[in-house]
Amino acid sequence: MRRYTVIGAGPVGTLMALMLANRGRSVRLIERRADPRTAPPERGRSINLAMAARGMLALERAGLAGRVRPALMPMPGRMVHDAAGKTAFLRYGQQDHEVIYALSREKLNRILVDAAAECPGIELRFSTRCLDVDVAAGSVALRNEHDGRDYHESFEVLLGADGAGSAVRAALVARDLVGAQELPLDHDYKELIIPAVPPAGGASAGQYAFEPRALHIWPRGGYMLIALPNTDGSFTATLFLSRDGDPGFGRLRSDAAVTRFFEAHFPDAARAIPDLARQFAAHPQGRLGTLYCQRWQVDGRLLLIGDAAHAIVPFHGQGLNCGFEDCRLLDHLLCDPGADEPTVRQALLQQFERERRADTDAIAAMALENYQEMRDTVRSPEFLRRQALAAQLERAFPGRFIPRYSMVMFHPEITYSEAQRRGIAQQRILDALLSRAEPGGAEALLEEAGL
Repeated sequence: MRRYTVIGAGPVGTLMALMLANRGRSVRLIERRADPRTAPPERGRSINLAMAARGMLALERAGLAGRVRPALMPMPGRMVHDAAGKTAFLRYGQQDHEVIYALSREKLNRILVDAAAECPGIELRFSTRCLDVDVAAGSVALRNEHDGRDYHESFEVLLGADGAGSAVRAALVARDLVGAQELPLDHDYKELIIPAVPPAGGASAGQYAFEPRALHIWPRGGYMLIALPNTDGSFTATLFLSRDGDPGFGRLRSDAAVTRFFEAHFPDAARAIPDLARQFAAHPQGRLGTLYCQRWQVDGRLLLIGDAAHAIVPFHGQGLNCGFEDCRLLDHLLCDPGADEPTVRQALLQQFERERRADTDAIAAMALENYQEMRDTVRSPEFLRRQALAAQLERAFPGRFIPRYSMVMFHPEITYSEAQRRGIAQQRILDALLSRAEPGGAEALLEEAGL
């Protein structure tokens, strides 16, 4: 069997290594960060994950879903907080199983690394930085972060799963083997922790400050705050705000300015974070953007997957799910009996890129569109009318009319590009029905749209 080298032991790289090892491949898994089993977790840089059906399906295929389930926090809908402090709960779907799950990136990565450490087919190597990749020579340049020693190792097949700031991709770009375009968002993010409410009356544990079975959103038009529940009674909150302008991160340079801003726009959240100003000053301000990579594979010997190939903004909760789906689809292709033969493997990697690209482009576009919905549209009566009508059509025409959000989040059998295509047709149908006094003629419109 061929030996695979995977650069990046985050969730996507580790899951891919486990899938390869499950099929009898020998895997060398290399990560620049320290071993998460012994090092303190990174704070303030990682948006909490939203696990949906695509991600869960990949974990099930790898035999890992049972390990992850105890760390999941179910979120069957959004809890929208208006400017007056009132809340409204909006379900994501109509079926009981249509739930997304909040999940700590730290916990997920630890679970996957523990599984990889138990697997005899995987060699784990942490604190090892990728410096360069020479595909023609089959050589990767590495640095031991403990002693600063640089060295080279050969590889047979290399998978770059080292995230949006991929060192593997940068090496390929420098050698003119790959073209990449990064489109930054003019909004940044900052994470904050909403702690559990201290126990009272002899209780042994604190309580959640807000309803835990929901993704909380404070939509304010041009910006928003969100919060996802954690298993310890806390929430991980994330502020998405323009880098410049007013309001913008550039105006929040003092403790007083931060406090005034939150008390004016997110008063209930401000009350729930007693050390708001300290956290805001201590936590880093992260950047967001979309990556379009002109080529993912080189000569059948190297392939970029996950964020290294197609990083997206987080507003549809699909970055991890999309990366895990990469793993599942690639694993399916590599089960081909001839996959270890170079010419067959090259054809399979080319097939993966050819078939997958339309879907990653589609979810990149839909993620950007969902930011507008989350921070603004979700507040409008028109949005609620459209949601109610879409739910009515789904009940009336099950399997034919599935709202786009549900297709993306709960239907892994429907590709992202197909969900995008149907979503465009659905918007035309909803527009037509909402312009009429009676919602008649829906079936004819579905036929016309090919649904």
